[in-house]
Amino acid sequence: METVIVLLYTLGFALLGYLTGSLSFALWVTRLFKGIDVREAGSRHATATNTLRQAGFGAFVIVAVLDVAKGFLPTWLALHYAPAPWIPPLTAALVVIGHCWPLFADFRGGMGNASTGGVILAAAPLAFVIGLGILVALTLILRHSARASALTGLLLAPAFWLLGLGSEAIWIAAAAGVVIAYRFLIDWNRQYHELWLDREQR
Repeated sequence: METVIVLLYTLGFALLGYLTGSLSFALWVTRLFKGIDVREAGSRHATATNTLRQAGFGAFVIVAVLDVAKGFLPTWLALHYAPAPWIPPLTAALVVIGHCWPLFADFRGGMGNASTGGVILAAAPLAFVIGLGILVALTLILRHSARASALTGLLLAPAFWLLGLGSEAIWIAAAAGVVIAYRFLIDWNRQYHELWLDREQR
């Protein structure tokens, strides 16, 4: 009976994570503000930065906050109510998978940075700050945001381990980080013109 309960919790949180991640706020907010599909211009991804480019700063703030929140909420719930230690990392990974390949937006979504920030924030606020610092530092060094993001995804868990953060943060970062690293391979060779806005050189 206990095994069945754990299995039901696992499936329930996995579904919650993916469906929450599939809420494509960049797509919906940009349509609301400008009546356009954010994926048809700029980086062609449903991201907060592409929302900034297409719909302005106000829309960007709304999308960024909502994308972080959709990573935070299901992961926080899993951390506090799931009966098995593998459920929070699984939930976190599926949130990011849903963000990148959303059910509600024809599986054409964002890149997962904001939702990854949300799942890590749920595990440990300090981990969120450290992860953001790693991302910013690598972006400044490499001057290529896709490569910086992919490497950050791979480095988060080892960095948290070296810094002595809790196992919850480490495993959640590992699960979400693998998804991030894979997702950003699509832009690995992209040529950038504007460092922060990801505009492709023409």
